[in-house]
Amino acid sequence: MSRDLFPFHVDDITALAKSLRTRLAESGDTPGHVELLNILAKSAGCRNFQHFRANAQAREQLAKLPTTPPLQASVDFVRLKRLLRHFDPAGRLLRWPAKHSEQQPCLWLLWSRIPARRVMNEREVNEHLNAQHSFGDAALLRRQLCDTGLLVRTPDCREYRRVEGRPTPLGLELIRQLARSGAPQAHPSAAS
Repeated sequence: MSRDLFPFHVDDITALAKSLRTRLAESGDTPGHVELLNILAKSAGCRNFQHFRANAQAREQLAKLPTTPPLQASVDFVRLKRLLRHFDPAGRLLRWPAKHSEQQPCLWLLWSRIPARRVMNEREVNEHLNAQHSFGDAALLRRQLCDTGLLVRTPDCREYRRVEGRPTPLGLELIRQLARSGAPQAHPSAAS
């Protein structure tokens, strides 16, 4: 019977040792094979071994795509693969995700495509956002960007400006994955 190999990597071996000690102490006696796999997977930041395996498989599939930059180990690649379903081949948002956890990385992507260090009016912001989605609701996207602090506007809503920041690891990986699709590239400082 063939067996799939899943590389095991953790950023901090000290945290791994502490987590292993705690989980082994909680289990009482010597854990079985499956229980030990789950303990190791949890120590690496996954929910269980099934999550660890799904994450490794999704990461491997994404790594096989052409011109994909190196992938970060701290990204949940199952979530990234799920997020990519919301975009067309040109990198445009097809629909607004219902889940808040899926909306946040999408907002970082939209943020990355808004010009940095430039004051714009509402019409200009809408033009940028309309070029990035196909469901026709730039006002929703504009409000979401403002509500999350990625875009600021004056009290009279005449001037808008992108707020510089560092995307979350998942948001950054989404930006990288969609940059290879021929979608408009991120503006300066979007991925720095």
